[in-house]
Amino acid sequence: MTETTARLVPAANARTEFSVRGSRFIADLGGTADVDSAQAFRDDRRAEFSDASHHCFAFIVGHGASVTEGKSDDGEPSGTAGAPMLAVLRGSGLGDLTVVVTRYFGGTKLGTGGLVRAYTAATQAVLAMAQPIEKVHWVAIRIRTPYPMYESIGRLLSEHGAEVLDERFEAAVTLTARIPQGEVDGLEAAVAERSAGRIGVERR
Repeated sequence: MTETTARLVPAANARTEFSVRGSRFIADLGGTADVDSAQAFRDDRRAEFSDASHHCFAFIVGHGASVTEGKSDDGEPSGTAGAPMLAVLRGSGLGDLTVVVTRYFGGTKLGTGGLVRAYTAATQAVLAMAQPIEKVHWVAIRIRTPYPMYESIGRLLSEHGAEVLDERFEAAVTLTARIPQGEVDGLEAAVAERSAGRIGVERR
């Protein structure tokens, strides 16, 4: 089974703003690894701009089968803010991120279409400022190897991108390491072949 080893996430927070017919839109992007972090990011913006009319937001967090999405119109007409913002996030190729768009009402109603365009544009603008980096998903493993196989197993770990975290030299050598998720199956097969099935990889 092939698993994704890494995904793109924002390297840093970003902010941009613009005005539409008198209304001020402030778009903030933040890296958030879980739902609590996404909500905290929104709450921070709400506290910073406590006198604003709306704090609409959308987020995508998690990985693989455990992805969670969320959105809020925060008092704007239903479907005019959170949904278009989330649609932009889905198309960005990024994960573990939240965008909050704060609006100061300028006195002129924008209408349903105008709001959708404004919140879409705000989200696109702040995403354009993002600097994507890869976030690696690590799996903790442990291998118990006899001394004659120690160097050989160490080379296999290196070849599969693993990082050795601890070594214990007792009756045998116990190696504790972390390895990119997508490399685990290959390492298990390589260790089994090299040791003729005598050594296994324990996922922790």
